[in-house]
Amino acid sequence: MTDLVFTMQSAVRRVDRVWLAIAAVFLVLLAFQPEQARASAIFALDAFAWILPFLLASVLLAAWLKAAGADRVIGATVSRSPVRAVVVFAAAGAFSPFCSCGVVPLIAALLAAGVPLPAVMAFWVSSPLMDPEMFVLMWAMLGLEFTLAKTLAAFAIGLGAGFATLAAQRAGLFAVPLRAISAGSGCGSDGLAPSELRWAFWRDEARRAVFTAEARDIGLFLAKWLLFAFTIESLMVVWLPPETIVSYLGGENVYAIPLAVAIGVPAYLNGFAAVPLIGELMSMGMAPGAALAFLVAGGVTSLPAAMAVFALVRAPLFGWYLLVSLLGSLAIGYAYQGWLII
Repeated sequence: MTDLVFTMQSAVRRVDRVWLAIAAVFLVLLAFQPEQARASAIFALDAFAWILPFLLASVLLAAWLKAAGADRVIGATVSRSPVRAVVVFAAAGAFSPFCSCGVVPLIAALLAAGVPLPAVMAFWVSSPLMDPEMFVLMWAMLGLEFTLAKTLAAFAIGLGAGFATLAAQRAGLFAVPLRAISAGSGCGSDGLAPSELRWAFWRDEARRAVFTAEARDIGLFLAKWLLFAFTIESLMVVWLPPETIVSYLGGENVYAIPLAVAIGVPAYLNGFAAVPLIGELMSMGMAPGAALAFLVAGGVTSLPAAMAVFALVRAPLFGWYLLVSLLGSLAIGYAYQGWLII
């Protein structure tokens, strides 16, 4: 009996804790709310299916760059002008078609390719806030002025996050931003000299091995965390509906903007459903600055997105990501409200 228990314990230790957590959530749901278990499974799988093309593209890109030996070359090229890189990546992020979870695989690919962290942070923070579809929808429902304000906010918070991260790195912080994905990840190309750039990596057996290992490790790592994030998101949508959250943000008072940010950072309200809800609240008297701050904070750091980010980067950088998002959202809310008063 003791041997059996020991064998079971050893087997559990070998199973990844994230997969165990996903299984535990669904076991609890099956025991107490079987209908919700089915709904959550459908929600998570649908969300994962939507993001899968982006995930595959980013994973294959990261693996290709690693196997070709291009990661060091790209990093060195972008690093020549970090200020320009921050501006370009913030502008690109402000109009990219990625949600807060969908941008995570691309962030992994950019960091793995050697793109400097300040430029990646600029793209990372600005990307979930605006895209062409969102721009059109917001223009139709909230007006051009508010839509342009959010577009400029996406670019501004990207710039702020990028330049703040650049200053932090020059002070010696965040030298190693990514967590170790696996024991062998990231080491496959150590034997490739920086000048040894070969885009047709498949002609070399060693480079093919690097590509396979990198794609497998990054792909499995991101897949499990995104599935876990989507599972939690499915429960938040049902048990913490956006209507309940935003109902506390109506009315104009001195606490409206800080409260909007405090609720928006962990809340799930980064999709198209936010637009009509915010429009209704603003028609009921919600301060426009609070509305913008809430949309920015919720878009960048919703709980599912934060979980995916936490899985990807080391703890100090994760704390920094939350801090710049929090302060940036506050600054944008106050700036917009002040501009309206003037």
